[in-house]
Amino acid sequence: MPRHIYTEDHDAFRASVRTFIGRTVRPRAAEMIADHTIPRGIWREAGRQGLFGLCIPTEFGGAGADDYRFNAVLAEEEAAFAQALASCFGIHADVCPPYVVALGTPQQQRRWLPGMAAGELICALAMTEPSGGSDLAALRTTAARDGGGWVINGSKTFITNGHQCDLAIVAARTDESKGARGITLFVLEAGTPGFTKGAPLDKVGQDEADTCELFFDDVHVGDEQRLGPEGGGFVAMMQHLTQERIGSAITNLAQCSAILRETLDYVKDRRAFGQPIGSFQANRFTLAELVTAVDVAQAYVDDCVLAHASGRLSAVDAAKAKWWTAQVQNDTLDACLQLWGGYGYMNEYRVARAWRDARVTRIWAGSNEIMKEIIGRDLGLDERGRA
Repeated sequence: MPRHIYTEDHDAFRASVRTFIGRTVRPRAAEMIADHTIPRGIWREAGRQGLFGLCIPTEFGGAGADDYRFNAVLAEEEAAFAQALASCFGIHADVCPPYVVALGTPQQQRRWLPGMAAGELICALAMTEPSGGSDLAALRTTAARDGGGWVINGSKTFITNGHQCDLAIVAARTDESKGARGITLFVLEAGTPGFTKGAPLDKVGQDEADTCELFFDDVHVGDEQRLGPEGGGFVAMMQHLTQERIGSAITNLAQCSAILRETLDYVKDRRAFGQPIGSFQANRFTLAELVTAVDVAQAYVDDCVLAHASGRLSAVDAAKAKWWTAQVQNDTLDACLQLWGGYGYMNEYRVARAWRDARVTRIWAGSNEIMKEIIGRDLGLDERGRA
């Protein structure tokens, strides 16, 4: 079914993103996989191409594009190449800047946004902790008052862009007595005494993505590095998670759609028992199911993109899109790998890497179980399941 959410301007932007990926990223794909990181030169070139400043105001070097559909186009093209690229670039360009744009003082915006837009200051979002996972309200990292500043102690884990990051938006507890209302955000700069990074984590998939632990040992920062009001961190995270989750949904579908198209081409050429394997009824039925599931999911996600672009997307609808696309993605890629047979299990083939890369999407940005809990609470049911 044709998609109708994009205009000629979005199509032109898509073409420029594809050119950037083909010219700058694709030739270094093997290097990124081997080194488990995206080279700094690629970050800077993406900045020069204007890919990192879509939501950043023009006075700070961004595009000031007040249209989330451009973000969606960028995410789709990145994920179609590799979901790890979409993950790293998405955290830096789609997830972190809105915090600084919405919560930052003019001085903070001048200090950090130009470098973020240029790809010179790589940004990470430090929420998840070893003992907390998706339960953000239970975080243990603390920030205690120290004169006119703060002392931060604790750690974060599974932080995308963590090893390379120049800036980290860190959630810390500033008042134990207030629960979720006692969480505050800070922006920490790499090189600050006491702020250290662990070695890159050895993941099952997304080899290109830099993921690590962050440690804070008596990190002294001034109040000018507090982002937003004291105690406003949890509310800010909940507000911005909607964009992170619809972004996840977009990349989930873009990645599995690309592999599904490659699989359709493969089954037309691959022969067994004297005929293309795609001509066997069992395989045709499987592919019919996959194409239908992806197309139906895409229609819902497109509607969510339009809703978010106009400020109407609810946290519940974003949760629906996030968990369902993660499920469709994993089911689709598992079936595609099966159709590739033994070749599908070889890392040199995109289907194998995509299959590994996708498994985390049912966990990150809030696990699928948390998404279902958010949706379930919206149904008007009490804890015993009675209406």
